[in-house]
Amino acid sequence: MNSQTTEAEHSAASAAIQPVLSAIGVAKVVNGPEGGSLTILHELDFQVGSGETVAIVGPSGSGKSTLLGILAGLDTPTGGQVSLLGEPLSELDEDSRARLRAGKVGFVFQSFQLLPGLTALENVMLPLELTGEPNAASLARNMLEKVGLASREGHQPLQLSGGEQQRVALARAFVSRPSVLFADEPTGNLDTDTGDTVVELMFSLREQLGTAVVLVTHDNTLASQCDRTLRMGNGRLEEI
Repeated sequence: MNSQTTEAEHSAASAAIQPVLSAIGVAKVVNGPEGGSLTILHELDFQVGSGETVAIVGPSGSGKSTLLGILAGLDTPTGGQVSLLGEPLSELDEDSRARLRAGKVGFVFQSFQLLPGLTALENVMLPLELTGEPNAASLARNMLEKVGLASREGHQPLQLSGGEQQRVALARAFVSRPSVLFADEPTGNLDTDTGDTVVELMFSLREQLGTAVVLVTHDNTLASQCDRTLRMGNGRLEEI
């Protein structure tokens, strides 16, 4: 009885510390501009725990966005293995990776990536509709209210400021209560004050929902708010 209890407790503890994202020996090599090969990522090891926030910083061209795309299953490495939410991405085809991300992974991009022909409400509803959520409209309205845009739900992206578009993008990213959020330069197209507002909202929402965040940024102030900061240089990561 005691042995069984101990084993059960051990299993529960193991599950609790299971990373939501892990990379082992991840490498990316591409063809160089003048022939030969160019190594963008050198056999990186990387891990993110449940609810953890991690910033990746470094100069332009250092491989930050390439790494983010590989971690999210949007790109494939030439070596190594990435597991997202316990699933080895190399064993999944493109459709299976998309199904894995649906409702469990959120994205925020520098360029907002809202669909121009849809209203703010319709953009936020999209990830819910993809998973067949019957209450998509009410959940999307609630999330727009959380980001302060309840009165703008009928506006299309071009009728919104850059800061408002990024807040819609945040609402869309968090509306399905994702386990992981990937953010690529989320304040890159915003002025300082607007960027600060977006960052405050992003961290408030991830704290409410317990979402792990992996973000690429040039903003040291933003990076400092994360649990860990990793610097990318010459295709390698080091913790700072």
